[in-house]
Amino acid sequence: MPAQPIPEKALFDLTGKVAIITGASKGIGEEIARLYARFGANVIVSSRKQDACDELAQDIQAQGGNATGVAAHVGDMDQLQALVAKTISVYGGIDILVNNAASNPVFGPSLDCDGMAFDKIMQANVKAPFELSKLCYSSMKERGGGSIIMMSSIAGHTPDPGLGIYSVSKASLNMLTKVLAKEWGADGIRVNAICPGLIKTKFSQALWQDDKILDHFTKRIPIARMGTTDEISPLALFLASDASSYSTGSLFYADGGTVI
Repeated sequence: MPAQPIPEKALFDLTGKVAIITGASKGIGEEIARLYARFGANVIVSSRKQDACDELAQDIQAQGGNATGVAAHVGDMDQLQALVAKTISVYGGIDILVNNAASNPVFGPSLDCDGMAFDKIMQANVKAPFELSKLCYSSMKERGGGSIIMMSSIAGHTPDPGLGIYSVSKASLNMLTKVLAKEWGADGIRVNAICPGLIKTKFSQALWQDDKILDHFTKRIPIARMGTTDEISPLALFLASDASSYSTGSLFYADGGTVI
């Protein structure tokens, strides 16, 4: 039997939903946190530093939203467990998880990526989203379902120069998205990934601060410019809301047409 139609005004409504966003103190994560709060979600702002989390949470509250800062290093399993426990303690459960935190400590040929850098990239970009998703699973299932959003990259589709192992990690994250979507769909948990192209953030600064490198990227983009963080957050809102109720296991590209 087909699902009942969702009232148009309720499509993007997140009122009463609880969302954890990692890497949320700046960039894409910050924009998502602010947008979710504007649409009614109770937002957990998480990043490595508590003061940065608190600053954003307080600003969201000043704008009339609900937000709490909870610091957590995604490379530390104990801190991830504490993040989930704190979220449930404050808001009663979890409905939305945005695995946005990522790491890329090296830029250059893969030959120059040593074992420590490789492990750091894979830990932050693949293992942490996997472990945090598992920690959120029980609460989402108990609440009738949920939405997990992986922040991937077009580098997981086609490797970019200087981003070899980062590209490997994002390709792995794309497959993790599909695996969890297939295994958890019966529990009402949807899992999708957003694959941004070149977005102007501090994380991508190595790519846009040099005019020659920037020109290398933008000249092959149909929309011929970098994207902005507020061009990614609406897609995250769509995937968190009932507007995407029949979408799971999908990779959503927001790249100005780069991979065409």
